[in-house]
Amino acid sequence: MNNASSPTPQSRTRLLRRFVQAGVACVPLLLGGCSFFSPIPEPRGSLIEKTDYAQLVPGTSTRTDVLDLLGSPTAHATFDDNTWIYVSMITSPTPLTFPSVKKQQVVVLNFDNGGVLRKMDTLNKKNAMYVGMVGAKTPTPGTSSSILQELLGNVGRYNPMSGMSSQFGGSTGPMGGQGTGNGGAGNTLP
Repeated sequence: MNNASSPTPQSRTRLLRRFVQAGVACVPLLLGGCSFFSPIPEPRGSLIEKTDYAQLVPGTSTRTDVLDLLGSPTAHATFDDNTWIYVSMITSPTPLTFPSVKKQQVVVLNFDNGGVLRKMDTLNKKNAMYVGMVGAKTPTPGTSSSILQELLGNVGRYNPMSGMSSQFGGSTGPMGGQGTGNGGAGNTLP
C-alpha cells in the first residue's frame, strides 16, 4: 500500500512552524489596530490655560481685561450677572453612553458692580459632584386605560347636531328657528 498522499512527520512540523510564524507576524498588526480604534479625546468649552487666568489680579483687573484674556464666559450665574463661569473639559466618547470626562477645569470670576474683579476660584474634576439620572418615569395622563374606560370612552361625545347643515350647530336651535348664534356678526354692546 502506497501512502504518498499522507504527509510525513517532517512536513507536518514544517507546516505547523509556518502557521506559528504567520500567527506571530500578525500579532503586531492586531495590537496596532487597537490604537486605531481607541477614542479620540475631544476638547469642549472655553479652552483656557492657567497662564491666561494667572494674569488676572483681584482688585485690579476689570471685565474688559478678562474678555481680552479669556474671551466671553461659558455661562453667567443664574441670578447674578456679576459672576462669570468658564468651563473647560476634555472628554472621550464612550459607545452607547455619555462621553467620559478625562479632564475638567472651571474658573469662576466674581465682579463688583463697578466691573472690577473681586474673587477668582478655580475648580477641577476633584471638586465636581456627580449628578445621576433618575430612573423613575413621569406618568402621563391618557397613556393607559382600563377595559371599562375603553368601553365607555365615547359616552358623552355624541353630538346629535353634527349631521345638520348649519355651521353654527344646526338650523333650528333651542330658540325655535332662530339658530344658536349669529356667527360673530352684529356683536355690539348697548
